[in-house]
Amino acid sequence: MEIEKYITSGVLELYVYGTLSEKESEEVYKVLKEYPEIEKEVEQIEKGLLQLSSAMAPYNPEKVYNRIKDQLNLSEDEKVIAIDQKRRNWHAYIGWAASVALLIGLVTQLNKNKELQQQVVDANIEQQLLEGKIDVAEKDLTKTKSLLNILRNKDIIQIPLQAQKVDPKAYAIVYWDKKNQIAYIDVAGLPTPPPGKVYQVWSLKLTPLTPTSLGVLDQFEEDENKIFALSNMNESEAFGITLEPKGGSKSPTLEQLYTLGAVES
Repeated sequence: MEIEKYITSGVLELYVYGTLSEKESEEVYKVLKEYPEIEKEVEQIEKGLLQLSSAMAPYNPEKVYNRIKDQLNLSEDEKVIAIDQKRRNWHAYIGWAASVALLIGLVTQLNKNKELQQQVVDANIEQQLLEGKIDVAEKDLTKTKSLLNILRNKDIIQIPLQAQKVDPKAYAIVYWDKKNQIAYIDVAGLPTPPPGKVYQVWSLKLTPLTPTSLGVLDQFEEDENKIFALSNMNESEAFGITLEPKGGSKSPTLEQLYTLGAVES
């Protein structure tokens, strides 16, 4: 019997993989018991199969992918697998085919895993944004309720501020809590200030005319309620709002006076 020809025929690999018929398997079994060289070759095939199985457990796609790529000596740009012409037999063909098939499967699995991981990340981000929106909404609701309770207080003095020449459609309201020395300025009726400009609120003494700055509304766009609380320890006789350069001015720019209103005596 030509042992080498029998070994390179590929029948031993098919025997180990269990793809032969019962009759063919019995014939191979008789041969390998008769020839130690053939039995040794079968043991080597079984050993290789076990090594491949152990490489897959525990399942680690990236580790197995890299191991197979190293064994095949592949680079990212290689499209052709070099095969030693001297080893062109069924054993080599089956080994290369199995490795390439496994490599393709691992690449596909890796891509799916990355897509799944990205979906999880996106879901977490969406959940955090939603939780953030809910938290902001709850805080805004609490702030709104608190402001309503303050403005409905019977001891609060309400001072309407009328539009001036610079903008006939402008209006504002001051809610003055004299007891706690706080002025709540409702500026929902004012237009958004241009870039580099801010509204500045003034407390006025009329005789003689003496303006005192209560502060600038530098968070005008960010505040949805457009109601700002400013400290006012003055004996105010009137209130005015002017448009000033960013940071405010030491004295009001009368040409940019948007609203003005006197406190009823």
